[in-house]
Amino acid sequence: MPRFTLHAPGAWGEKSARDYNYSMAMEVDGRVELSGQGGWHPDTLDFPVGVPIETEINQAFDNVAFMLKQVGLGWADVAHVNSYHTPEPDGTILAATAEMARQFRLRMPAHKPIWTCLGVAVLGDPKMHVEIRVTAFRG
Repeated sequence: MPRFTLHAPGAWGEKSARDYNYSMAMEVDGRVELSGQGGWHPDTLDFPVGVPIETEINQAFDNVAFMLKQVGLGWADVAHVNSYHTPEPDGTILAATAEMARQFRLRMPAHKPIWTCLGVAVLGDPKMHVEIRVTAFRG
């Protein structure tokens, strides 16, 4: 019997499980690990095209919030964030990191999680510009 529980909620969770054979969340002894969440639209699973990076990051944060809610948690339970960003037109990820910090202040005003922020050449879909992965804890 496994010591962990896997979850694949929502349309994109079902698609990921079916098409790519992976789960969106794993829980072990009250520790919940989410797989990376992008800024896709939750109903259509389409990525935004031609929108400011801030819009895509906001949607990715909303998608993380959805996954957390599906396992009975919220942003207040998040202890660790990894974010991955493709370069912006100026070759940096400065607008993305500024928006990430804004979202942290908005969604986690009572605490400051640890954060690892990486610039990468490409993500899982060429239309993706951000991916956010979190670790959260019950209790």
